[in-house]
Amino acid sequence: MNPNNNGIPNRHIQFLLNNEIVCVNDVEPTKSVLSYLREDCFLTGTKEGCAEGDCGACTVVIAALEKKGLSLKSVNACIQFVPTLNGKAVFTVEFLRKQNNGKLHPVQQAMVDKHGSQCGFCTPGFIMSLWCLYNEHQTAEILPERTEVRSALTGNLCRCTGYKPILQAADSMFEAAAPVTFDNDGLRDRLLELKTDTNSHYSYNNEQLYSPNTTAELLQLRADHPEATLLAGGTDVGLWVNKQFRELNTLIYLGNIDALKSITEDEAFINIAAGVTLTNAYKALANHYPEMNQMWERFASRPIRNVGTLGGNIANGSPIGDSMPALIALSARVVLSNVNGQRELLLEDLYLDYMKKDMQANEVVTLIKIPLPVTDQQLRCYKLSKRYDSDISAVFTGMALTLNRDTITDVKIAFGGMAATPKRATNTEQFLFGKVWDEPTAKQAMEILKLDFTPMTDMRATDKNRMQSAMNLLYRFYLETRPINPLTTDMTNVFGEV
Repeated sequence: MNPNNNGIPNRHIQFLLNNEIVCVNDVEPTKSVLSYLREDCFLTGTKEGCAEGDCGACTVVIAALEKKGLSLKSVNACIQFVPTLNGKAVFTVEFLRKQNNGKLHPVQQAMVDKHGSQCGFCTPGFIMSLWCLYNEHQTAEILPERTEVRSALTGNLCRCTGYKPILQAADSMFEAAAPVTFDNDGLRDRLLELKTDTNSHYSYNNEQLYSPNTTAELLQLRADHPEATLLAGGTDVGLWVNKQFRELNTLIYLGNIDALKSITEDEAFINIAAGVTLTNAYKALANHYPEMNQMWERFASRPIRNVGTLGGNIANGSPIGDSMPALIALSARVVLSNVNGQRELLLEDLYLDYMKKDMQANEVVTLIKIPLPVTDQQLRCYKLSKRYDSDISAVFTGMALTLNRDTITDVKIAFGGMAATPKRATNTEQFLFGKVWDEPTAKQAMEILKLDFTPMTDMRATDKNRMQSAMNLLYRFYLETRPINPLTTDMTNVFGEV
């Protein structure tokens, strides 16, 4: 019993820190992993740059047991809360020399050899992202290509080096020193010893964090605590604490519910449970919709996608959330659950107004149902942002079109960043339905798009820029999907020389 908890039973938070067991029972449930590492453990290699999961200076690697086995993922320590580490393992940059008997790890040695560090502030984060990639390929015959390296580093920003020497270090890290093998089996065994199926309730100074293990437990907790904040990946909630200084007295953590991490398929739908990470969700979707590959890669950064969930992005309902427009264009559906049962609605009907949703206080998003591809349907997803990687959209659109020869038989166009909610361009859709998909039709549709949206001006774009960008994206969609007669059209004039 913790005397600071007013008689409320308390569970220790137990995890592996750099391969050593740690028990914690005296931190606030909303204390960040970054603050804990630096202030309580004096592991100061992990840096604070932005405190919002954007710069990557705080990158650590977290290992957890999943159904498919052990997973190691790079994450932002600044927006992860300490209680979410329960039953997991966290590795910081200090571990690497320990792993290599006091010598520099090959990743570190490669950074030295290629002059990949100048001021050094961001360097530990880069090293941890590369260390995670190194471990993924330590037994592979095929080394990561430059595109995979770039993807692994999308969450790390550097002001000094221009990235070239860092990329060179990544290319040479498998040759910079004798290989260092990570003991996956040993770590798996140690995590199995920490594993518990007990419903966890952690409390400190009148702040509570519940960690249910089943959906039924979650729904009962939601009924008992409708005011509680649901916590999944923490990629938004972490900012509430760090930037808005909100006091979150009661949290319900969804990360231990295996049922919310499932991906299944039936005859009509890809069924993605709400707790599936963005990494895994978009991997499954891209198997059926390869048009989502660029959207998947440009959704925030790898550390964000590794912990953020599709259900969390949808339940948040931000008008600039990248998940919703494409899924709305595909007529995705969402399942809401509470202790009394379930109800299902089109995803677009979930959003009523800015950050207002058709959800009761005791309801939880539990499932997202995305229709399987339809014959002759064409999908495109376009994102415009100031930075290519790891940036919030100024405009995002998902467009789905079905043609019978050259006639439009079905069309759905949805935008984010153009209204108070993710929104369909209904006037434009009505105009396009039944029309021949040709240049005049596309040009008229671009003008009608002005009737669907009245965008705002903010730090990401002006209202005029957003409107013109949306019109241009619709025209791009036409250029990429227009019917082409191969007998009369020179393809090189359409798409350029190959």
